[in-house]
Amino acid sequence: MKVYFAPQSRAVRTVWLLEEMGQPYELVKFTLGQKEMRGPDYTAINPNGRVPTLVDGDITISESTAIAQYLAAKYAPALAPGPDAQNFAEYLQWLHYAEGMIMPPINNYVVETILLPPERRNDEIAMRALKLLNRTLAAVEHHMEGRDFLSGDFTIADTITGHAVVMSRRLGAAFENLPNLSAYADRLEARSAFQTAEAA
Repeated sequence: MKVYFAPQSRAVRTVWLLEEMGQPYELVKFTLGQKEMRGPDYTAINPNGRVPTLVDGDITISESTAIAQYLAAKYAPALAPGPDAQNFAEYLQWLHYAEGMIMPPINNYVVETILLPPERRNDEIAMRALKLLNRTLAAVEHHMEGRDFLSGDFTIADTITGHAVVMSRRLGAAFENLPNLSAYADRLEARSAFQTAEAA
């Protein structure tokens, strides 16, 4: 199994999950923006030139949530509640919450504060994105009252939406008013598998 990876990207989610599973993998590392990511060798594997990409035998799959669902279904079904589980709908809700709600404002904020050259940045757009991010996190804060993880025990939802929560805190979202999410992010960052993925 091979993972195409860049630090500080969604690819951390994939490596984190593989570490949680104890599944062996080979890491192919890029840095974000590296020209080889847009070159013909890699775009033959992932036409978008993005990470992560997982290659498992004759299967190639990208999109971090789809990779997580694939890995759990094939190698770690205990990390993904099935349709008959009492928490199935809740698990699905929080598995997909990151990409639907948290990541769009994160993406806008990162573009306006990090990726664009200073002369092209727009503070108004950045602050609007941060305000929206804080609003999306408030829903997770409410949900996490009295919980350790998003849906009962640790699931792949925690490697996706949990990762987005951790990234939100690092980007400067208003966690001073989010005690449940602060404790949740601390729990995730303390996991050895998370630390291994971060160090990759």
